[in-house]
Amino acid sequence: MIRPSAREDVVLCPGGPMLLRGDHVVTDDQGREHRTTRPVSAVCRCRMSGRLPWCDGTHKTLPPEDRP
Repeated sequence: MIRPSAREDVVLCPGGPMLLRGDHVVTDDQGREHRTTRPVSAVCRCRMSGRLPWCDGTHKTLPPEDRP
């Protein structure tokens, strides 16, 4: 679940992450909340990142049919 704070701007990258511009809170599968700390943050959509909920680029190694 993503809950925007003050400013919001969300971009879904085809075959890649969701980019969040501005201040957001991302809740992971365990219910822990993670605040964005950068001007633009990449949230994993392939569920294969070693840094969930953040994207680590793992989607680039997946076959196209397995990418988000």
